[in-house]
Amino acid sequence: MAKERVTIQDIADALGISRNTASKALNDTGNIPDETRNRVIKKAMELKYKQFAYMESEHVLTKTPGNIALLTENLPNTSHFGSLLISGLEKRISAEGYNLSIHIVREVDQNSLALPNNFDLSKVDGIICIELFDLEYTQLITNLGIPTIFIDCASNICYPDFHADLLLMENEHSIYQLTKKLIESGYKNIGFTGDYNHCKSFNERWVGYQRAMLESGLQVDLSQCIVEDDRLFFSKPGWLRERVSELKSLPDAYVCANDFIAVELIKALKLRNVSVPQDVVVCGFDNAPESRIIEPPLTTVHIYSNEMGIKAAEMLLSRIDNPAQPFQVSHIVTKPIIRESTPSIMPANSHLADVTVT
Repeated sequence: MAKERVTIQDIADALGISRNTASKALNDTGNIPDETRNRVIKKAMELKYKQFAYMESEHVLTKTPGNIALLTENLPNTSHFGSLLISGLEKRISAEGYNLSIHIVREVDQNSLALPNNFDLSKVDGIICIELFDLEYTQLITNLGIPTIFIDCASNICYPDFHADLLLMENEHSIYQLTKKLIESGYKNIGFTGDYNHCKSFNERWVGYQRAMLESGLQVDLSQCIVEDDRLFFSKPGWLRERVSELKSLPDAYVCANDFIAVELIKALKLRNVSVPQDVVVCGFDNAPESRIIEPPLTTVHIYSNEMGIKAAEMLLSRIDNPAQPFQVSHIVTKPIIRESTPSIMPANSHLADVTVT
């Protein structure tokens, strides 16, 4: 028995809306919200509504799903920040009829300046890059001529030569604010831990720390900082512990490039019989789950990861619609969170709860 023809009523029933609303959405007539119209069009495509799928007229929008390619060095689900960001990103682009494909860029790909094997250039409408910090590989991607946005980028990017949009979390001002709070609480000998050449975000955090020190008339003592190439953290187990044990003297406080580094630093200090926060106070960045369960709970900076994913999607969709517009560099605000790893900068009677720096 032949399958009955799909009608507008079928689409309306599937979505729980009126036939009149579905008709107006399909024919682009009447004051129908974009979200509703997108849902109707998507459902019409799923149900293979004949008029929508095969007929072209001035009242009918015919569009096949597009594809957004996400290029990354690491699987998104290995990062709390990355997984939340991808969630916001995927929801936003799917609402506009795009699918998201994920492509892992291996080290051999970056070294040979080659695209991933499963990356089909002819089927890509836009590219999102996460955790791709090699400048030459960045240039390979931007030279493809496909609308592209980077979420963070190489530390040595020169914006006039960077032919893509860039989205960052706000880094400099939050770290500046935390460092100033430490200084105002009496800490004058403050070190930094993290490779400031790792990526643009780390570099901006380093700049915020240095600016706070400079404005307060304090010198940065590099002999108490740990700023070597951060690949050593991963290629040599126990490297940070060895590095901490080799320090001839310790500062009173450490500002770290992220929570992962801060947590490892606290562990390394404990192995040296240095107590946190009694002997040395420590700050991180990211508000990762580990920052709340480490002892003591870590002062950090909260990132609005889901919102960053939504914003990245909107910037890329705008680029796809208008490729000739000027490239954008945008920052999403972050929020310092004070916890027990820096008790001296916590307001009175607040030791059991997260406190936002003001």
